[in-house]
Amino acid sequence: MTNTTRQWVLARHVEGAPVPEDFRLETSDLPAAEEGRFVARTILASVDPGMRSRLSGGDSYAGAMKLGEGIDGFAVAQVTDSGHPNFAVGDVIAAGGGWREHIVSDGRGFIQKIPAEWTARGVPLGAWIGVLGVPGMTAWFGMHRVAQAKEGDTLLVTSAAGPVGATAGQIGKKLGMQVVGVAGGARKCAWLRDEAGFDAVIDYKSEGDLTAAIAAACPKGVDVLFDNVGNESIDRVLPMMRMRGRIVVSGQVADYNLEPADRPGLKNTSVFITHRVRMEGLVVFDDIRQFPEAQAQLAAWIADGSLKIAIEETDGLASLPEAFCGLFRGENFGRRLARLSPDPA
Repeated sequence: MTNTTRQWVLARHVEGAPVPEDFRLETSDLPAAEEGRFVARTILASVDPGMRSRLSGGDSYAGAMKLGEGIDGFAVAQVTDSGHPNFAVGDVIAAGGGWREHIVSDGRGFIQKIPAEWTARGVPLGAWIGVLGVPGMTAWFGMHRVAQAKEGDTLLVTSAAGPVGATAGQIGKKLGMQVVGVAGGARKCAWLRDEAGFDAVIDYKSEGDLTAAIAAACPKGVDVLFDNVGNESIDRVLPMMRMRGRIVVSGQVADYNLEPADRPGLKNTSVFITHRVRMEGLVVFDDIRQFPEAQAQLAAWIADGSLKIAIEETDGLASLPEAFCGLFRGENFGRRLARLSPDPA
């Protein structure tokens, strides 16, 4: 077993769009697993657009990261050394591991053993930090608890090809909704239409008038807007919201790189009164006690092929900063993960 480990840390606070130079790779000693702790080797690590809000030195819904602090993220890992009674060598876990080769943990925080039964049924390990992790849970509870989605509603999903948007749209289809997605690029739009089963998909990169395109795709208006983009997107759709419409504020990928004073505001707010529209955000860990039930249903749909997922992998620890920066250039297709080691045999 190696006696050193590497991780990416924040080298400087990020201004505007992130670049790889904002991060620094550090090597440190890898401790042995003392009593009450375990060590796990990272298999897959995630890059998450929501992390951007913590990198500029100001607090958001989570605290700002300090210079020299390890970059957060989610990971699939296998326990290699353990002094913890609840984690044995060989256990495969999903955890908040970050951009690092090894996780050293006392078992507290977000850690879940990955059930072997789902792996045997063909559910990929990467799904546990994608559709079965925070992105999928955001879609599930955003649709069920916040949107209170129901049969016959029209659902509009922005950034629809990402793991949150694609899952939210497919949940909507299973609930009997009319689902319209907005995504960027022909490949993403074709996947949403042909694989994920969206009723209509709008390519914002090729539309001269995005507002008109959305209105044409939603001729009766929008009952639920599941927004992953930000204020400009919400303000565009507000005049199209139907009576008692619901807006789920899931993410703000277009606003993360802007200073607060530079972010667009909302102008069409009269709709909140005239149409009794409700807008609500969510932090998915509010629903953590209900994760197992949601995961079991989503895993069953993945296993039977009725829920489509897209996972792309970059190669190695060194790929993580560029993989993260590429999120904000729209380069990713589905859930973007870095593979640090092979799946367990």
